[in-house]
Amino acid sequence: MNATAPDLKAFLLATPFFGGLSDPGLDLLVSMLAERRFEPGATIVAEGEPGRSMFIVKSGRLAVSKRASSGRDVPISVLERGDFFGEMTLIEMQNRSANVVAEVPTVLYELTAQSLYTCYKADIHAYVIVLQNINRELCRRLRRSDERFAARLASDG
Repeated sequence: MNATAPDLKAFLLATPFFGGLSDPGLDLLVSMLAERRFEPGATIVAEGEPGRSMFIVKSGRLAVSKRASSGRDVPISVLERGDFFGEMTLIEMQNRSANVVAEVPTVLYELTAQSLYTCYKADIHAYVIVLQNINRELCRRLRRSDERFAARLASDG
C-alpha cells in the first residue's frame, strides 16, 4: 500500500475516524494501517471472539448482525465505504459485540490496538482526536439506536 498517496489521505480525512487530524498525525496513522482484502461471505469478525483491531471500509459492503437468544442472527446494520467498525473492542477491551461479514469483495484498512498505543506514545494530539472521533461516532450510533427503539415501541403501542 502506498501510504502517502494523496487520494488515500483525502479518503481517510473524509471518514469520521480521521477527520480533523493534522498532516503529521494523519501520516503517522496511515503508516500503521494494513490493507486487508475479503471475498463475499468472509467473516471479518465474529461475535464473542477477542478483538485487538478495528477496520475502516475502503470499498465493499458488509453486513453486521448479532445472535439473538433464540439462536438466529439479527441484522443490525450495513457498512460501506468510509464506515469503520471494531473500535469498541479497542476502547473497552471486551470481546467482539457482533458479526461482520463481507457481502461483496471488500477492502479494509486495519488498525491494531498496538498501533493505536504507538500513536498515543508518538503523538498524543492525534491520539486524542482519534478518540474524540470514535466517541462522536459511538454517540451517533447510540442516538440512531435510541430512535429505532422508540419508533418500535411507538408502533407496538
